[in-house]
Amino acid sequence: MAETPTFGRYAEIPYDQMTPEQQEGFKVLMESRGRLPGPAKIYVHNPKLSKVMGPFGAHFRGPYSLSVREREIAVCVINSKFHAAYATNAHERAAKEAGLPVDKVEAILSGLPTSFDDKREQVVYEMAICLSNSRWVSKGLYDRAIAALGHVGATDVIALMGFYAAVSMTLAFYDVPAGATGMER
Repeated sequence: MAETPTFGRYAEIPYDQMTPEQQEGFKVLMESRGRLPGPAKIYVHNPKLSKVMGPFGAHFRGPYSLSVREREIAVCVINSKFHAAYATNAHERAAKEAGLPVDKVEAILSGLPTSFDDKREQVVYEMAICLSNSRWVSKGLYDRAIAALGHVGATDVIALMGFYAAVSMTLAFYDVPAGATGMER
């Protein structure tokens, strides 16, 4: 295994140097993603985790209960919370490409308050802010979230935030800079 970091502080494992279990985890990640971006480059080191994270992350690429804009609101909130440069940079672009207004994306990333005219987007934003700040969810927010998203949508927001908390913390721990490319796969 290479000791020189190739992706932030992490030294990626060339495929031919992976254990058979790591190669199997790599295949699961590739099947679920079609490529090996971001934290997946790191997760491949842990084959058991790779087999969970690949399909878990694939759920959030749809189709599922949230729109791309709704997903990017929650993801931008959680990525910026953990100061993960790589993920924040990638999802800032994705949020803008999804049509979220630039001023709202920049407010989210800067930790400033904002609001959305769309009821679902607003409730996703409120849930993400509340949960990422470890605040108690008021009955009013709960009621608005269930009315707007249903239980499926609400649990998708919560699980999405948990998934991206893991993504963000992984990338922050390994100090992966914005735009890092790592090894060609």
